[in-house]
Amino acid sequence: MALDVRPAPAGAQVAPPSRRRRWRTRLSRLDVSLSPYLYISPFYLLFLVFGLFPLGYTFWVSLNHWEIIGDHEFIGLRNYTRLMSDDQFWNAVGNTFGMFAIATIPQIMLALLLANALNRKMRAPTLFRMGVLLPLVTSVAAVAIVFTQIFGRDYGMANWFLHFFGVHKVDWQANKWSSWLAISTMVDWRWTGYNALIFLAGMQAIPRTLYEAAAIDGASRKKQFWRITVPLLRPTIVFVTIISTIGGLQLFTEPLLFNNGYMNGGSLRQSQTVSMYMFENAFQRFQYGYGSAVAWMLFLLILVFSLLNFLIIRRLAGGEK
Repeated sequence: MALDVRPAPAGAQVAPPSRRRRWRTRLSRLDVSLSPYLYISPFYLLFLVFGLFPLGYTFWVSLNHWEIIGDHEFIGLRNYTRLMSDDQFWNAVGNTFGMFAIATIPQIMLALLLANALNRKMRAPTLFRMGVLLPLVTSVAAVAIVFTQIFGRDYGMANWFLHFFGVHKVDWQANKWSSWLAISTMVDWRWTGYNALIFLAGMQAIPRTLYEAAAIDGASRKKQFWRITVPLLRPTIVFVTIISTIGGLQLFTEPLLFNNGYMNGGSLRQSQTVSMYMFENAFQRFQYGYGSAVAWMLFLLILVFSLLNFLIIRRLAGGEK
């Protein structure tokens, strides 16, 4: 028996969709519109509880004279005005930026060169690529003990090496520049491999045909690196720079352990960072309001440098709005 597939006559009424079909259509629309927000909601809920709320509460504490037993008195912005004239705070800011500059620039350059070497054909590439993460998974305390011995004044390996060049013993912990250099070396040793893997991931996304075409045109590996790799790797370089900036301005563990656990960063505060100064005021002097003000100033410093990095990204992108 043949099926009747003739179209419905003009003016005929089409039966409305069933209630189940309408319900399925609505659920499908809700799934398309709401499911992305449900997928990302755990991050924002955790950030609200463990990030935004502590940040707001810290700002409230910074507006008070807060005692250890919990009594507090609202004093407005007095902690911040005191902070602006605090020589110890500005010394900590100078130390932080000094170690950040010494550590970050060589770290990014070394990571870039290391990633370029790991991107070449070699035997057991996975072994070498995973091996650069070993400094990162090593205990920070163990790293600090080793580097404290390396930069020891009397029997350290660094002074033993320098005496071949006629350099007298350096008291690495006692002087500002020497302590900055020692701590920056420790930071570079831990984080260069991590940044190199990020650069390596970016390099492997670059089409190999570009290198093959450049090689046919006679370009050396050096020219390929500067003319192809670095320009196409600019977004990754900016990302690593931003991450290194945030981590460098929050430097705490390495200088603390290098100074044998003393929060003042040495007798002359030569290697005390802003994070160490915040911890000293809040948990050693028990000035929670003033320590919270230091924490918020550190947050503002990181925010300003993040905005500067954003401007750099816009400039690298050709000034696009």
